[in-house]
Amino acid sequence: MHPLSIFSRGPARPAACMRLGRSLVLLAMSATAAWAQPYPARSIEWVVPYPAGGGSDVVARSLSEPMASALGQPVIVSNKPGAATNIGASYAARSKADGYTLLTGDTATLAANPALYSGLNYSAEKDFVPVGLLARFPMVLVVNPAVPASNLAEFLAWAKSQAAGVSYASPGAGSPHHLTAELFRGRTGLNLVHVPYRGAAPAVQDVAGGQLPFMFVDTAAGMGFIQSGRLRPIGMASLTRVKNFESIPTLNEQGLKGFEAFAWQGLVAPAGTPPEVITKLNQALVAALNTTAVRARFQTLGLEATPGSPAQMATYARSEREKWGQVIRASGIKLD
Repeated sequence: MHPLSIFSRGPARPAACMRLGRSLVLLAMSATAAWAQPYPARSIEWVVPYPAGGGSDVVARSLSEPMASALGQPVIVSNKPGAATNIGASYAARSKADGYTLLTGDTATLAANPALYSGLNYSAEKDFVPVGLLARFPMVLVVNPAVPASNLAEFLAWAKSQAAGVSYASPGAGSPHHLTAELFRGRTGLNLVHVPYRGAAPAVQDVAGGQLPFMFVDTAAGMGFIQSGRLRPIGMASLTRVKNFESIPTLNEQGLKGFEAFAWQGLVAPAGTPPEVITKLNQALVAALNTTAVRARFQTLGLEATPGSPAQMATYARSEREKWGQVIRASGIKLD
């Protein structure tokens, strides 16, 4: 029979058309149902732009399991380190905006890199939409015990007495630790010389060993050294005292008014991800951050959990981008 004969034979035409119509309707309904599956319908990739085992990786893995329980699908952490987070950020920015690719967006990715690099292959402002903040790492000014200072006034007096200036360590150029020290230099007028390392561990070890006299270190990396007495804390870079470190006074209360610096992390998705998906992800994230297990884990690392809304993260990231952009431009730091 000719394929079009069903449309030319009088008596058979209505029945044939009805059958064809029903088939098309069923096909359309089937396709619509497939596209309308509740989110999430499969596993979610969480990109961490740092190597496995570091602080960012630990935070993501601590949260991935409770988030998976809340969402009903696996949340798989995928490490894509390199180029000061630019490799992982670029990958996530170019992923489909469907809620199945997420990224740890931190101080580097969202605040510092836009000013440090002139040729980024992603836009911190345009390529991502916030899900919510994860945690903040308080920064603390620490010295080798041989430095004759136990508070800010003594440290400033000692540093100003060093005719050749004072060298300090950091985990690397452009790191939050480096930028905090540059903010400190700008506020105090000290003559400081930056010595970058490849990571927090060797930097902290050399300050503890006496190769360099001081640095700004996050509580996660410096906690053990402070508790053992191998590093002496001078002051927290926060406006109020930090939980679990209440014995350490802030630089703010010691006279450096308004001095505040954190290394922080948030969760973002590719721009264009549906708002209802972002809402569901944020609800799962906030629930995970408020679990007893996560809070206990963060406490052992000296981290401050920061649950909140996507709008709160957007405001915070924007203020941090402005703040560190000013510090970077004033210091003349460029990394490309």
